[in-house]
Amino acid sequence: MSDKYLLKLYVTGATDRSQRAISNLIQLCELHLRNRHEIVIIDVLEQPQIAEAEKILVTPTLIKEFPLPKVRIIGDLSDTKTVLLGLNIP
Repeated sequence: MSDKYLLKLYVTGATDRSQRAISNLIQLCELHLRNRHEIVIIDVLEQPQIAEAEKILVTPTLIKEFPLPKVRIIGDLSDTKTVLLGLNIP
């Protein structure tokens, strides 16, 4: 996975905010990371132990696991410019 982005999105159930974050992330990846990404969606209601291990306090939270450095972005990811800047995606 040398140049692939590993993105983990933590959400709480099927709320509007969770669905918006998922949709925004998928759209962002399709436009800016064509075939260079893997998205993992974790519902903290279904997998609370994973959320606890990652110290997720607020959802939605996006964590860029790879490439390093590890970055967290909180919110529904609707501000594309800020998300791209935070993830260091040109």
